[in-house]
Amino acid sequence: MGLLEHDASGAHPFNSTLETGIRALVVLEAFYPRRCDLLEMTWLDHLVVHTGDIDGVDVPESLHPDLPNRTGELLVRRQLVEKSLRLMQQVHLVDVFEIESGIEFGASEDAPSYLDLLQAPYSLALKARAKWMANRFASMQTTEMRTLIEDRIGRWTAEFHIKEMPERLSK
Repeated sequence: MGLLEHDASGAHPFNSTLETGIRALVVLEAFYPRRCDLLEMTWLDHLVVHTGDIDGVDVPESLHPDLPNRTGELLVRRQLVEKSLRLMQQVHLVDVFEIESGIEFGASEDAPSYLDLLQAPYSLALKARAKWMANRFASMQTTEMRTLIEDRIGRWTAEFHIKEMPERLSK
């Protein structure tokens, strides 16, 4: 079974560091040459599989089920997204850039060759949604993206810093 393919039960992989890293790589490649910080990557990781959370014309159907409490995923996803980006950096698929305001991530020059190998139906659907998101968001500033996330998903999920997480979730 290839990465990002269905398992025998038909379930989509979602929570491992590797699958999250591949999702991040797909998003970064679609957004290339734009680089994204960790906050943006966490938003985009959510939106690439929950495209139905975005208003507009020609919005692709969500890849993952639209469960009622899915916006809470953002509260716990940040650390996983960061860990997955570091994994992709270790295998030279993601480049890390230190800038004055912090750290940004971008797809490496090796990313397209690797992503071309992902041909499972789920992988192709993921790539299509990432390209759709890039067409919609790549020219937006972070503040514009934040407004969209706050308006659509909710202000309480838009910033989700670890120190703001409920104590039971941070352990």
